[in-house]
Amino acid sequence: MGLSALLLVSLSACSPAPGRSSDGKPKVVAAENFWGSLATQLGGARVEVTSIITNPNADPHDYEPTTADARSFASAAFVIVNGIGYDPWADRLLAANPVPGRAVLNVGTLVGVPAGGNPHRWYSPPDVQRMLDAITARYKRLDPMGVSYFDQQRSSLETKGLAGYQRLISDIRARYAGMPAGASESIFALMTPALGLNLLTPPSFLTAISEGTEPTTADKAAIDQQIQSHQIKVYVYNRQNATPDVQRQIEEARGAGIPVATITETLAPAGASFQAWQVRQLQGLEAALSQAMAP
Repeated sequence: MGLSALLLVSLSACSPAPGRSSDGKPKVVAAENFWGSLATQLGGARVEVTSIITNPNADPHDYEPTTADARSFASAAFVIVNGIGYDPWADRLLAANPVPGRAVLNVGTLVGVPAGGNPHRWYSPPDVQRMLDAITARYKRLDPMGVSYFDQQRSSLETKGLAGYQRLISDIRARYAGMPAGASESIFALMTPALGLNLLTPPSFLTAISEGTEPTTADKAAIDQQIQSHQIKVYVYNRQNATPDVQRQIEEARGAGIPVATITETLAPAGASFQAWQVRQLQGLEAALSQAMAP
C-alpha cells in the first residue's frame, strides 16, 4: 500500500487523546522486537507494547509496513525506532502520521550515531544500557504514578534478567581478551569491544555484507589469507544473512579447523526474550573460543 493510503488509514485510527489502551495503559510500539523485548520487560504491567518486526526471516532494511503497522504508529503514545538508516520505513510512517504528544525514541539519535554508521546498536552493551535508561525515563513521564514501579522493573532487569548476559560478556573478556576473530558482517563489530576480542576482518567487508553490496576482491582475499594462515582463531557469522561469500568462508574456516559460531540479526526464536537470545549466542561463542584454545 502506498504511503498516502497508509496515511488515510492511520489518521482514521487517531483520537484527540491518543496513546492509551482501553484500560488506560500507555501504548508503546517498537519497530523491532529486540528493542520491544526490553521495552516490555521495563514496562511490565503498566504499559502495552507492540513490536512490528517479529519474524526472524524479515529484513528490517527492506520491510514493507502494513495498514495495521500504520495504525499502531498512529495510536501510540511512545514509538521506538532504531534509526541510522536501519528502518527507514518507520521514519516514513512517523512522518505520514504526525500525532501531537507522541514521543519518539530514535536509538541513533540517543547514542549519537548518524546515518551511515553501524546501525546494530543492540549488539553494543553500553548502548543497550543507555536504552534501558531512556525507555525508563520516558515511561515515568507517560505514567508519573508508576515511577517507583518502573525503577523496580529496571533494577530487576539489570540485576536479574540481564545478569547472565552481563556475566558471559565479563567471562569472555577475562578469559579470551585479545584473541583474534573473524566475522561475516558489522553486527559483531559492536560486540567485540565489550568481549575484548580483536576483530581482524576488514571493516569494508563487514559493511558490504550488512548492506547487501558486493565485497571487494581485495577484502575477500585478505579474509582467505587470515583463515588459511590461522590469523583468526574463531569465525562468527550471521546465519540470517549467509551470502555465497560468507558460506565459502565458513567452509574454509571449518576446513582449516577454525571453530565457527553463529549469531542472528533479530530475536531467534521470535518469542525469545532479548537476554535469552543473547545468552544462547554468547554461550555458543564461548564454546567456540574454548575449542580454539584447546591444545
